[in-house]
Amino acid sequence: MTQPFSLLLSFPHNPSRGSQKKAKAEKKEKKDPGVLTYDAPTRPGEKKDVTGPMPDAYSPQYVEAAWYPWWESQGFFKPEYGRVSERNPEGLFMMCIPPPNVTGSLHLGHALTNAIQDALTRWHRMRGETTLWNPGCDHAGIATQVVVEKKLWRERGQTRHDVGREAFVREVWKWKNEKGDRIYHQLKKLGSSMDWDRACFTMDPKLSYAVQEAFVRLHEEGVIYRSKRLVNWSCTLHSAISDIEVDKKELPGRTLLPVPGYKDKVEFGVLVSFAYKLEDSDEEVVVATTRVETMLGDTAVAVHPQDPRYQVPHVLHPFTGRRLPIVCDDFVDMGFGTGTGMGPKAGAGPRGAVGIEEPPWSSPMQGMKRFEARGAVLEALKHKGLFKEVKDNPMVVPVCSRSKDVVEPLLKPQWYVRCEGLARGAADAVRRGDLRILPHFHCKTWFQWMDNIRDWCISRQLWWGHRIPAYFVTVDDSSDTDGRYWVSGRSEEEAKDKAAKAFGVTPDKISLRQDEDVLDTWFSSGLFPFSIFGWPNASEDLQVFYPGTLLETGHDILFFWVARMVMLGLKLTGRLPFREVYLHAVVRDAHGRKMSKSLGNVIDPLDVISGITLEGLHAQLLESNLEPAEVERARQGQKSDYPAGIPECGTDALRFALCAYTTQGRDINLDVNRILGYRHFCNKLWNATKFAIRALGPGFKSPLAALGQWGHPIDRWILSRLSLAVELSDAALRAYDFPAATTAAYGFWLYELCDVYLECLKPVLAEGAAPAVAAARCTLYTCLDAGLRLLAPFMPFVSEELFQRLPRRAPHAPPSICVTPYPSTQQFCWRDGGLEGSVEFVLGIVRAVRSLRADYNLTRTRANCGYQTPPPPPPR
Repeated sequence: MTQPFSLLLSFPHNPSRGSQKKAKAEKKEKKDPGVLTYDAPTRPGEKKDVTGPMPDAYSPQYVEAAWYPWWESQGFFKPEYGRVSERNPEGLFMMCIPPPNVTGSLHLGHALTNAIQDALTRWHRMRGETTLWNPGCDHAGIATQVVVEKKLWRERGQTRHDVGREAFVREVWKWKNEKGDRIYHQLKKLGSSMDWDRACFTMDPKLSYAVQEAFVRLHEEGVIYRSKRLVNWSCTLHSAISDIEVDKKELPGRTLLPVPGYKDKVEFGVLVSFAYKLEDSDEEVVVATTRVETMLGDTAVAVHPQDPRYQVPHVLHPFTGRRLPIVCDDFVDMGFGTGTGMGPKAGAGPRGAVGIEEPPWSSPMQGMKRFEARGAVLEALKHKGLFKEVKDNPMVVPVCSRSKDVVEPLLKPQWYVRCEGLARGAADAVRRGDLRILPHFHCKTWFQWMDNIRDWCISRQLWWGHRIPAYFVTVDDSSDTDGRYWVSGRSEEEAKDKAAKAFGVTPDKISLRQDEDVLDTWFSSGLFPFSIFGWPNASEDLQVFYPGTLLETGHDILFFWVARMVMLGLKLTGRLPFREVYLHAVVRDAHGRKMSKSLGNVIDPLDVISGITLEGLHAQLLESNLEPAEVERARQGQKSDYPAGIPECGTDALRFALCAYTTQGRDINLDVNRILGYRHFCNKLWNATKFAIRALGPGFKSPLAALGQWGHPIDRWILSRLSLAVELSDAALRAYDFPAATTAAYGFWLYELCDVYLECLKPVLAEGAAPAVAAARCTLYTCLDAGLRLLAPFMPFVSEELFQRLPRRAPHAPPSICVTPYPSTQQFCWRDGGLEGSVEFVLGIVRAVRSLRADYNLTRTRANCGYQTPPPPPPR
């Protein structure tokens, strides 16, 4: 232990001096951040020129310029890159992107998803596997239609009904072609290494054909059927929505809620009691309801058969004069409210207006908006002396997750997917272990949904989307009662032939009318893992890349998307769409709050990458759809959280921070200051590499032979620590433990390579013997080369920039760090636990001495440092 002990005790590493140097460097960087840009005349796709001297400090703008177009032009992101022979499925990694909405712009949820997925993709690619990360974009039926409708109204004062269906769809395609690629450009800004030549849009002809084929097959098998049922109706969207698109808002009692389309908030959480009079009598029956406006459509009053209070034949409706019979039903709870229930004939219609379906019945509130009618009915009941009381009533209000409108139950014929059998197969796949869901605790949610699934309503009353390939058949006189008069077809001709055979007539006797509705967007998204490869048609890509390896996404769409991909994949292809599902957590702000525009805490990752002033953040609020009061609240939130705006951090720092805080099973409370800390880490990498390049000198050639068995103990120590970092990183990425992987690389660079080894190296390079200098340089090069490769999946830009500035170890080395082998435990096998223990012991002594020197304000002395053991002390 003599050698490392004598070496480390003689460090020229004064803690106060080191802190001062670090503080000066960071102060310099903060004073002049990001002013350096890469201005060389690089043509698109041309390799960046790194032959010049390195700038003094790290600049994200300078480092991140020009690399992405070069990566693309070289085909590094293609699975075929570097593989002349036939692709080998045994060494294959395939993952498809959760297709973002075509209307979308990046938020931190996108940034987290893509940071994780790109890290995994780059890691698999560097391991030499055939790697495909397939991009794509979702047509986002509701969101896109709303955007274009608002644009149409703003620019022309027209609704979609004014222009007609065909013209409106053309307007949507025009908008998509002008604006729809924006999300792709933003993803490239994040460094996402996708094969963009394989990008798919869910309304592309190839994917539309797959949607049509899937619907027809499932309809012919009876898995898809038509039925008239109560649906969840959004009056704002004018469309049905599925059960899982309805949020259940629990109210403790009287609560005022904002509702789209209403200036004032609407009262919920109360029970209103009023009376129905008996005909030609002063007697009355008191009923109670949470939605008093629906009494306009009452057709009966229900009571429990054993309730002695209501033994009358019928009552009169106060507004229509209609006789309402008293009916007995065990379903009525005698202990709730007044012990009566109402049977509505019609409440709110599709556009949220109240009305009575059949003449001659009508009311003064006919056609009023539903919640305006609520107040009008209440006042009219008071005027007629029929109002009794209003009292608090804890209740659950159904709210549309997309429009935030209060959902109405509406009786309507729709198309459904029969899910019980599909869900059983998906649940069994997880139980057998054929499909792994990580973290494992999400399996409980999976089984709860699959074992208690309800049929899926796939009809949407929109114009933008995949129009349902089903046709209503007219032969003679028919009525749409049970679906017998509906046929599906890949074309109108095919549907007509089907109908003719079913009815035993010639096709010319058949008239068809295609369903006006479109399919739920999640239906086409559920086919995405195989529709992107041309299913149902055979193709080489379908054979090679389906099933995929992994599906990585947020846990919030486990049922919306993941479950439906599994169910439809098993049903239509007979195979699971992927073998593993990794679900990441939700990104929250530094205070643990959910991101909300009204709070002003929604962070655009591009603002973190490039930086933005507080005034710039305020200006973004003015472009939003927030109410004035919410804008002011958001301004105050921004002023509190970002008083000086958001500093420029760069893509690498943002990605590294997101992965570093992705702890399994916990949401991420992300503080922008943490991201800034990783920008400082990038500056540390920059300065360390700059020092190393000077230390290596011009014309440096590293020997190809393995290191680790020669050189000074401190050389062997840093190689041992490098081997540990490689081991930890590889194991962490295999286990989807991203904090462990980032910590291993970060700790090696900062606390071992920079803080210890480089400090030991300086006097050796200045005064050491030639063999010691040569060994030190080879060791230094090995650490930099491998250390950058450890960082490359997380920090692709700065690792590429620094990697390109290092001399190459082999004459035919890979052209980019993207396709350079990831460090392996077989290659880096220089662990020496005994040596590490000795050095750690000495480092502990050094830390103790420094602490004592600081505590007692001892005078600093100059110590001799070298690779030679100091001479023994003179005899006493």
